[in-house]
Amino acid sequence: MPAGRLGDRWGYKRLFLTGLSLFTVASVACGISGNSAELVAARLVQGLGAGIYYPAISAIIQRLFTGRDRSRAFGYLGGVVGISTAVGPLLGGLIIQLAGVQDGWRWVFLVNLFIGAVVLPVAWRSLPSRHQAEEHQMDLAGNALLAVVLLLVLVPLVEGRVSGWPAWSWLMLGLTVPAAAILLAWETRLNRRGGEPVIQIGLLRTHRSFGMGQSLALVYFAGFTSLFFTLSIVWQEGLGRSALEAGLLVLPFALGSLLTASNSYRFSRRIGRKAIQAGIGAMFAGQALVLLVLWRSGSHPDFWALTGPLLLAGLGNGLVIAPNQDFVLASVPREQAGTAGGALITAQRLGAAIGIAVIGTALFGSGSGGSGGSASHVVPSLVHNAQAATLVNLCFIAAALLCAFGLPRTLDESGSSPDDADQAKEAEEVGQR
Repeated sequence: MPAGRLGDRWGYKRLFLTGLSLFTVASVACGISGNSAELVAARLVQGLGAGIYYPAISAIIQRLFTGRDRSRAFGYLGGVVGISTAVGPLLGGLIIQLAGVQDGWRWVFLVNLFIGAVVLPVAWRSLPSRHQAEEHQMDLAGNALLAVVLLLVLVPLVEGRVSGWPAWSWLMLGLTVPAAAILLAWETRLNRRGGEPVIQIGLLRTHRSFGMGQSLALVYFAGFTSLFFTLSIVWQEGLGRSALEAGLLVLPFALGSLLTASNSYRFSRRIGRKAIQAGIGAMFAGQALVLLVLWRSGSHPDFWALTGPLLLAGLGNGLVIAPNQDFVLASVPREQAGTAGGALITAQRLGAAIGIAVIGTALFGSGSGGSGGSASHVVPSLVHNAQAATLVNLCFIAAALLCAFGLPRTLDESGSSPDDADQAKEAEEVGQR
């Protein structure tokens, strides 16, 4: 979120190049790390780099495109997000298969060096530059308080189960409420005094699509990204299959996402929020069928039986991410595009982290599970726990569907670009630069 504000102030091209450079260097550090401490530190820097450059992507789209063209651009972005989420495990498994188990994991990180070497020069030449900085205030206290709240939530959820839910994990979760109250009080006070709070109180009050869309993103990402975690654990730890096979399992999801996301702008422009509702409904149905397959197959889930449900879930996913992003950012003034994009991405990443933490508890909370060398040595309780985990996913997806009913019926009702004419003129001028 602070990175988005910096982009609003100093320019999104500079933000993108800085973040991607940091991400690339950190990826190399991960690949050559000599111990777990070095790897964790490098991963922290890698996440920092991603958090810097990613808000610039949606902000650039927001400032360069208007109307249907903006919806189309977000559709392409949503397709990339959906595909990368599902194809990432496949490519990672393929790299490990080719490079070997001993050093394959290193090349999963080192491959980013080649990607960065290609993307950075292209971005330098292609992305528009801003010739004049815009005045924006940095809410340092708000950012610090927000970081405290996020740590109080994520650390116990991620580490609590592993440590057997000690007293400190419950204490941290309990402290989340007063910390969040302090954050809200500070942000409200800053907003009343005419400042620029990191949590955009004004937009939350005047544009329901902004707040409701972020709530939808949080619970939806909690419900769909953790599905891959569950299937990966079952396939590798339970069935003893390779990472490549686990990656191939979710390939139908990626294909479904690609098919619908690239055309999602047509649906969102024609039928508004019904496109998002239909997508969430398809995701719910797909995961319900996954649960049915896991239940009926006992301790030996069938690869091909999951193909159809995952394809259906992928088709639904492509109708959710990009249209929701369009609904959220359509109501945002263009000078706050980076900050709003950072807020939406924070909601998505927070949702994914919460989802995996909760699903991890459902999978391993009883202490059962484990690895097996072949299908004949599967621990049945792991597959049973996977059913419980998928049921939790369905609860998250159902919550997302309720949030979708809180969105405006159409993009026009969401407050879509009240200054579209001025923005279109600016986009044309920036494109000419």
